[in-house]
Amino acid sequence: MKPAITSIEIPGVEPSQRGKVRDIFDLGGELLIVATDRISAFDCILPQGVPGKGAILTQMTRFWLDALEEAQPNHLVTMEVSEFPEPFRSHPEILEKRSMLVRKADPILVECVVRGYLAGSGWVDYQKNRTVAGVKIHEDITESGELPKPMFTPAVKNKAGHDENISFDEMLVVVGGAEGVELRDRSIELYKEAAAIARERGVIIADTKFEFGYLDGEIVLIDEVLTPDSSRFWRVEDYQPGRPQEAMDKQFVRDYLKSLDWDRNPPAPDLPEEIIMKTRQRYLDAYTTLTGKEWED
Repeated sequence: MKPAITSIEIPGVEPSQRGKVRDIFDLGGELLIVATDRISAFDCILPQGVPGKGAILTQMTRFWLDALEEAQPNHLVTMEVSEFPEPFRSHPEILEKRSMLVRKADPILVECVVRGYLAGSGWVDYQKNRTVAGVKIHEDITESGELPKPMFTPAVKNKAGHDENISFDEMLVVVGGAEGVELRDRSIELYKEAAAIARERGVIIADTKFEFGYLDGEIVLIDEVLTPDSSRFWRVEDYQPGRPQEAMDKQFVRDYLKSLDWDRNPPAPDLPEEIIMKTRQRYLDAYTTLTGKEWED
C-alpha cells in the first residue's frame, strides 16, 4: 500500500486552488481536479491522510458517470493521464486514478441534496417541527426511516462555511425558476436511478448531494458523484430503522473525534493508525460493494 498523498506537487506548476480534499489546476478552458488523500471533519483538515482515499473517490465517480444515464451531460473530458496535457501527462505516479480533466463550468452555488431516508440534519429538523428544509412531513417516521418519496432539500454555504438547508422557494431566488425546477427534477432522477442500482448490490443510499454548473448555456453535472464523501451509504443487511446506522464513510473518524476533548477548531488532533486504516477499509468496502470490482493500489 502506498503512503497517503496529502499534497499534489507537479514540478513547475502550482495549483490555483487547494480545497479540503482537492487540488485544482486551472488550464484555461479546462481544469485538472486531483483528489488528494486529505480527510476533513467538522470543517477541519486532519493532520494525517487516508492512503488511497482520493483515488477511491475518483474511481467511484467514474463508475457512476458511466453507469447513470441521468449523469449526462457532465463536465468530464477524461480521467486517462496519458490524455492529459503536459506537464501532467509525465506524472502518472502522482495523478493515476485520482485525477479528472474537466471542462471549466460556472458553478451553481447551491448544493442539490436528495434524501430518501431521514438522517443527519434532516432528522434533526424533523424532530423540531416535523419539517425538512421547510417541507412539512405528515407521516410518522423514525430515525433512519424511509421517506414516502425522495425529497429535494437544497443547501448553501453560510458565512461560517457550514452547509445550511434552505427551502426550494429560497433556492429559486438564488438560481431562478426554470433553472431551479431543472436542478430539482434532475437531482431526484439521478438519486432514484443510483438508489436502484445500489439496492441491487446491497447498499442503501440514504441521501446524497449533487453539484451542477453552467457550460455553454447548459446545466451540467460537476464535481464528485455518489461517493462516501458526498453520500450516506448503509448496508441493506444491517439496516434497522429507529436508530443511527453504521455508514460506509468517514463517520468512523467523526465518532473518534467526538470522543476527544477537542473544541473542533484548528489544529485538529492526530489520528491513530488504527483509525486511519479502519477508515480506509470503509471507503474500500463502499467501492468494492457498489462497483463489483476489487481495488488495486
